[in-house]
This record gives sequence, C-alpha cells and structure tokens, in this order.
Amino acid sequence: MRLAIAVLPFVALAACTSAVSTVPAPAPAGSPPPVAPRPAADERAALRNSIDSAVNAPKFDNAFWGILIVDPASSDTLYSRNAGKLFMPASNMKIITGAAALTRLGADYRYRTSFVARGVVRDSTLRGDLLVFGRGDPTVSDHMRKDAMAPLREIADSLRAHGIARVSGRIVPAGDAFPGPTLGYGWDWDDLDYAYGAGVDELMFNENFATIIARGGRRPGAPVTVETRPARRSPKVRVTATTVAPSAPGAPKATAPIFRWDSIGGGALVEGTIAVGDSTSDDVAFRLPNAAYADALAEALRDRGVRVDGRTYRDTTTAGDTLFVTLSPPLREILPALEKPSQNQIAEALFKTLALEATGVGSSDSARRVIERQLAAWGASDGGYAIRDGSGLSRHDYVSPETLVRVLATIRGDTAFHAFYDALPIAGVDGTISTRMKGTPAEGNVHAKTGYVDKARSLSGYATTVDGRMLIFSALCNNWTVPTSEVEAVQNMIAARLAGMRLSPAAQ
Repeated sequence: MRLAIAVLPFVALAACTSAVSTVPAPAPAGSPPPVAPRPAADERAALRNSIDSAVNAPKFDNAFWGILIVDPASSDTLYSRNAGKLFMPASNMKIITGAAALTRLGADYRYRTSFVARGVVRDSTLRGDLLVFGRGDPTVSDHMRKDAMAPLREIADSLRAHGIARVSGRIVPAGDAFPGPTLGYGWDWDDLDYAYGAGVDELMFNENFATIIARGGRRPGAPVTVETRPARRSPKVRVTATTVAPSAPGAPKATAPIFRWDSIGGGALVEGTIAVGDSTSDDVAFRLPNAAYADALAEALRDRGVRVDGRTYRDTTTAGDTLFVTLSPPLREILPALEKPSQNQIAEALFKTLALEATGVGSSDSARRVIERQLAAWGASDGGYAIRDGSGLSRHDYVSPETLVRVLATIRGDTAFHAFYDALPIAGVDGTISTRMKGTPAEGNVHAKTGYVDKARSLSGYATTVDGRMLIFSALCNNWTVPTSEVEAVQNMIAARLAGMRLSPAAQ
C-alpha cells in the first residue's frame, strides 16, 4: 500500500542528461518531415521556466504561491516553490478528509440510522415516541437521492410494515453522536445563512438547507407567497416582503428579496420586495439540523398515512425497542458527492465520523486528533498542517503543498485508489473544474480538487503525461489582489502543461 514516498517530495531535481540520438527510419515519400519529441530534460526546463515566468509576474508581487510537482514513478521533484510553507487550503482540505475516510473507514462503509420505539405498540399505535439515533448520514438529500424525501418515505413504509400507523408521541432526535457545536471552528459569520455554511449534527436532511421560492402577488401591495423544498412544511417561513410594481425599463430591478435565517421565528425570513407576477428563490441553511430532519420525517410519515400526534407522552419505560436500522449508500458512492461539487457538509460529517469510529466521540476536537495521527502515519511533517475542520471552510486551516502531495501519493497506493481518483473533479468534464482547461491536454485527463475562500485558491491532484506517467501536483495561492481568474489561469496552465509533457526517454 505504501509508495516510496518517504523521499518523494524532498528529492532534488535530477541532473539534466542529454537524450541519445537515434537514426529515424526513412519517411514515406511526400510526408512532412518528422518533428522530434523534445528531450525529457528540455521538457522539465520548459516547465520550470513557464511556471517561474507566470508566478513571478509583477501582478503577483503581493501573492504567496506554493507549488510542488512530483513524478512518483521516478521519485523526482519536477518543480518546487515554497513547498514546505503553510497555506490556507480552502477546499483542498477535502483531499485529506476524503483520503483519511477511505483509509480508515473503507470504501464499503455505510452509515447506520436506528429507529427505536419508546413505548408500547398496541392496535397499530406506538403509544409513545419514535426515537431516531443518527450517526451523521449525509446522504438523505436531493443531491444524493434525487429527492430527499424519498428515503424518509421509505422509513414510513418500514413503520407500517412493523404494524405502526400512528405515533401518539413525537419524533425525537436521540443520542449525541456528534457532541459540541454544529458549526466548524473559525467559520465566517457571514456564511452561516448560506447552504455551504450549514452546520452538521447526527441527523442531516438535504445537506442541512432548504430552497425557498417566493412569488409576488397580482398587484402592488398583495401578499407575497412562498413554498419550501424538498419538504413542503419546513422550515417555517416568516414573510415581510412586499409586492411592488414592475421596474420601468432601465430602472433598478424591483425584485430584491433577502432570504435568511429568522432569529425570531426559528425558521426562515423573506424580506424586501418582489415585483408583480415575479418569482425568485434561494437556499437557506438550517440552524437546527436535528429538528429539520425530524420535521421532514414527520411530513413523510403523514404523506404515507402514518399519523403523528406530537403529544408529550409520559412513559415509564427505561429503554426502547429497536424497530429497524437503515443503511446509507457506501462511501465509494458518497465520495463523488463530496469531492466533485466540493460539498462542505459531507466533509464535516466524514470528519466527525472518523472521530466517532476511532474514539467513540464524534466531536471536532477528536476528529482533528484522528486526522493528525493519520497524517503522521503517512509521514507528513509535524509542521506541515494545522487542522480545524474537514471542509476547509475555516480560515484556521493551514496545509503545505508537501502535505497535500504526500496524501495524494500515499492514497495512490491504496487498493481502493480508484474510488478516490474517480471522485475528484475532471478537467473540462465535471465537478468544480467542468468549465476549466477545455481544449487543452488537461481536458478529460486531470483529476484535481479545487479550493476557494477569500484570498485562497487551490488546485491539487493528478495529471497523466502524453507517455502515460501519472504526475502529482499541488498549486496553492494566498493573498492576491488581482481577479481570481488570473490565479486560476496559472493553475490551469500548470495542469495543462503537465498533461502535455513527455517524460519517458525516446525509443531506442
């Protein structure tokens, strides 16, 4: 499982050697003269020159670049700049989280959610509460299941199969698999209303956000109506938005609503203005993930004809009876949903799951220590990382290019490597680089993870050369002031050049 990675990020560039000349076979009459491939030494020099020229441009005088490119087959370092320095990795943290999850949990790992009756079942009625013991399953979502309500309706069908058509008590999120804050350490307050900034707990519904659609009335002053998805009845939405006349040509748009968490009502708030007959939508994060799951499950039960009274039920039992346990899709199917769109909540669920499985306590502090032990086991330098969450949303995460390359190289030796490799975005094809590097040798070739928070842009992964050598690279940039697209252009250029290289000696 281990590669000869112990020296890989630190070896010096191999000495340049001249290619051996060969006498080519005569070309067919009328054919253009052959173009000799550039010797490997020239390829490497050209790569170094092109990267140096790009990152040393005056527009990047205030930027901080960290780049490492290695050839694991030869244990050669092709390029290194600030490779041991620490950078905010943004979502390149998901490389570490995903690799650690695959290594420690295995590609076939499934989340378990238990449904327990606290009370007796008599005459098709559970006379008490339905307890739900979650362990962080992040797959009950539109993203993973196409309809987040579908697996909840299956739970309702399982209840009916167990002879339960009514729950006289409540649906109660039980247990505390993920103790502590639902939000990550150092997350930006401004992010918390958005889907990507939602917190994570033992129970997750639709990656802990809802889509709210608001529609203007038929005339100015008419009520604004709203609907929610994927659950129809949650979250509760308080509407202070007003219907206004449409904008005149050239005037500012009349539809300008704001969607955010409602600190007063405990649901969502829609405020601002919406033009007559217009509609708009936005995603709002749940602040109470367990409650959001319970509300959606209650709706699914009612849709399947299972009545939920919701009364507080005084029961004298000291324990419940497990009715059934549901299993998530395997980790090999979860990884693409994590890496390709860079999904923060799946990353945080895996982060805490690593701790739960290793220590019995799924807290962020425990998760940090588990990840640190895994990085040490992989041979990463103690000073090459500072871990605070699993997604990279925290501005207190720091990772060196050396650490990322070491992780990418080590997981390459895992028997389940293709589950990891196939989960990464593919240049010009899918995920967060679906529109990048099109029309270059990187298209359909480079598998790499992006990362982006303010003033941190990352791209790390694998590029296969023209002659079939898989190279590993990490290109991190912090603290620039030019448009982000100019940072991306340099990273794109690096990946495309790697995919277009020929490193094997010319045929003898």
